[in-house]
Amino acid sequence: MKEFTPVYVPVGVGTFHMESAQDAFIRSCTVLKSIDPNFVCPEEKLLSVDALKAYLEPLDPDLIVFQNLTFANAAYMSEVLRRFDCPIILWTLREPVIDGGRLRLNSLTGAYSAANTLRAFDRRFIYEFGGPEEESVPKDLRQLVAAAKLKHAMRSLRIAAIGHTPQGFGFGRALDAEMMHTFGAELVSIEARELIERAKSYTDAECVPYLEKTAAMTCGFENTPEKNRLDHARLLKAYSDYVRENGVGALASRCWPDFFTAFGTPVCTVLSMLNDDGIAAACEADIYGALSMWVGMQLTGQPVFFGDPVSLDEHENTITFWHCGAAACSLARKDTGAVVGVHPNRKIGPAMDFGCEAFGDATVFRIGREPDGKFRFFLCEGKTLDMPKQFIGTSIVIETDESAQRIVGETVCAGFEPHFVVIKGRHADTLGALAQFCGFNVYRY
Repeated sequence: MKEFTPVYVPVGVGTFHMESAQDAFIRSCTVLKSIDPNFVCPEEKLLSVDALKAYLEPLDPDLIVFQNLTFANAAYMSEVLRRFDCPIILWTLREPVIDGGRLRLNSLTGAYSAANTLRAFDRRFIYEFGGPEEESVPKDLRQLVAAAKLKHAMRSLRIAAIGHTPQGFGFGRALDAEMMHTFGAELVSIEARELIERAKSYTDAECVPYLEKTAAMTCGFENTPEKNRLDHARLLKAYSDYVRENGVGALASRCWPDFFTAFGTPVCTVLSMLNDDGIAAACEADIYGALSMWVGMQLTGQPVFFGDPVSLDEHENTITFWHCGAAACSLARKDTGAVVGVHPNRKIGPAMDFGCEAFGDATVFRIGREPDGKFRFFLCEGKTLDMPKQFIGTSIVIETDESAQRIVGETVCAGFEPHFVVIKGRHADTLGALAQFCGFNVYRY
């Protein structure tokens, strides 16, 4: 995949106030370069369609920031749209002076002209208003560029489906053609039994490094029966080898009942270790859950929490997210460490068993589907609370900015999937922009 290439397209005509336009052009270049040094900027303002054509000819943009330095007619945007199909930010400048005299830029009218053309071409875009010196503008542009980078990065993602979703968990299934068309990601598939058979083929000696790695990152792993420890190491090697050999960046793995009935050892702690290794690993074969995890990990460079909303406290305004035991070890509370226990239902280990450390602000996120099949984003912001483990397995408690009772009530009635991702930090604006670039509905709280 080629390097992300953002392109600045500053257009106008020479009959307006060129001193004001030149000043805005220089300051806009400075702001964009501060956001991403790879921004392609012209050496001078693009004051004719011919100049625009010459500038665009050698380019292959992954994002276009189209700015009306002054008014420019629809021919300028039409020239861009006939060449490229990539995310577009339409940036309007504030009129610099209102003194009863000359209209210096008329950028806003140019934006109406450009937007009318964008809609006529049925192209998605995001609108930004204000001068480069205004505090909100660089902040907004930084988030929008981050969203465009995410969209671009998805095109190099290979996501693996390991086995099929259990009966009644069809919300996590995905089609390879749809994944490629909608997100640009490549979906590959392998049966869970193939990795189980690969795991069985390893010798004890081959698995020693994986035993040592798990023991070093967890607490109480030695309390797991020896057979299960060895079988976990076999599975971890099988998954790690498969991920490395196939260039996998995210995976969704079947877990129950196969790994209990056909192998005798759960895959939970394997997924935990993969998450700490930077591979977004979801259980219950939830492919869109794994994609949601990958997005969160791209934003932060750190593991995210994957789980079900299992408890609502209206008085504390909190929602507890929990799952059986696949959370990354690095998410564990410092006073307990990444404790290893048993699966809460099957009573077989190793599975992770800890409460997550409070890390301040958080974003709850899910890439899901409307009942008619269209994609949608769930977004909610809040803060993590310093709470002990809530149930056997792994858990995290979120105090939401908006009413937790309303969030639960509305998302249940909207038919959201039961798996969500908790990301460190506040990223709803960036994720909302990604949804706009992709043409998805957003449910934001």
